[in-house]
Amino acid sequence: MREDLRQVLHLLIGLVIAALIQFIEPAVAVPLLAVGLLGGMVVADAISRGFHLPLISWILAQAERSGAVPGQGTFFFVMSALACLVLFGSETAAIGVLVLAVLDSVTALAGMTFGRRKIYHNRTLEGTMSGIVVMAGILFFLMPLPQAVLVSVVAGVIELYAPVDDNLLIPVGVCLLITAL
Repeated sequence: MREDLRQVLHLLIGLVIAALIQFIEPAVAVPLLAVGLLGGMVVADAISRGFHLPLISWILAQAERSGAVPGQGTFFFVMSALACLVLFGSETAAIGVLVLAVLDSVTALAGMTFGRRKIYHNRTLEGTMSGIVVMAGILFFLMPLPQAVLVSVVAGVIELYAPVDDNLLIPVGVCLLITAL
């Protein structure tokens, strides 16, 4: 497994989903995400039953963590995006998905590259701080700086300590925080 490839795919998929949510009407985006979930479940089931799907099997062989259910992270990512779109609306959901895509990827890549001080479950201070700073810089273009910093810090804490897959929790946590603000 190549964690760097996994994180680049995570970022790209997240940016595509965030753009879909932001720029396509919810009446179209919701069914597209639902069809994506169903298609992903069919593909994951086929892979787990031993079927070889040329490009998808190669990507999973390169980027999937060993012992993981095929496509589980992507399934959780799309499920969370769909829930946020339905519950919070396009603009808030797009920000929640953007935060997950960027913060999670930057945190992992920076942690692998520069991380020296482990703080929790092999996550590093350098990775966590990099994700928070980069995310706050991006969010500054979408909201006032104090909100951008607060959202980034909360998302960084969720990413660091999430008791379940952070693909489920980060977008929902971000959307709840933005709605509360």
